[in-house]
Amino acid sequence: MVKLNKIYTRTGDEGMAGLVDGSRVSKASARMAAIGDVDEANAAVGAAITLLTDDNVGEQLRRIQNELFDLGADIATPASVEGALRIVASQVERLELEIDSMNARLEPLKSFILPGGSPEVAALHLARTVVRRAERSAVALAACEDVSPPALAYLNRLSDHLFVAARHVASGQGGDILWRPGATRGG
Repeated sequence: MVKLNKIYTRTGDEGMAGLVDGSRVSKASARMAAIGDVDEANAAVGAAITLLTDDNVGEQLRRIQNELFDLGADIATPASVEGALRIVASQVERLELEIDSMNARLEPLKSFILPGGSPEVAALHLARTVVRRAERSAVALAACEDVSPPALAYLNRLSDHLFVAARHVASGQGGDILWRPGATRGG
């Protein structure tokens, strides 16, 4: 279990950060960018939870927040470390089951969706876009260092989960706001 008695350590004052295995990397590294973007995604999910009135979606997102900490640990641990906390395929599969369950009750898409409608729907869409950025950072890291395939799959599936969750919540509030291509062009 994690125990922090002191929040500041001064060990990062020169632009370096420690990884799970004790090694040090630049805070400007691809690994630290991915870790930071996963952290930001977790905060965005947390902000969305504060607005939700759908208890089922809120419960799913609270579980996801814990998994995002697992994901951060996964990314913060070089692939060579044995026995490290890693995202596993069953976590990705659970996201897929939740997506399928929510999506089964929705009308098929007929257009792209504008990210808004209510504060809770907009917050879910914002969290989705932050997760997409975290995914791009993790893919950039994977281009130069090993990243566990389930970690990459988890981020990809999580953005899908948040998209469907936003649609699910919107369905109880009058539905999606659809993009109308060229609607504001004159004549």
